[in-house]
Amino acid sequence: MKNILLLKEIYLEAFKNLGSAIVKNYFKIFSWFCFVSFIIVLYAFLFRVATGFAFD
Repeated sequence: MKNILLLKEIYLEAFKNLGSAIVKNYFKIFSWFCFVSFIIVLYAFLFRVATGFAFD
């Protein structure tokens, strides 16, 4: 739980002093897109490992 709160604080601090609202919203959307993409890649890799995919 401590790690989740630390990540939340880092996320909030990152966007606190950005300039315009357009830039702020763009970076928020981009950061969520990267996070979701990473989760999808991690899921796909773990699925391949769990089903015995041969990494040749």
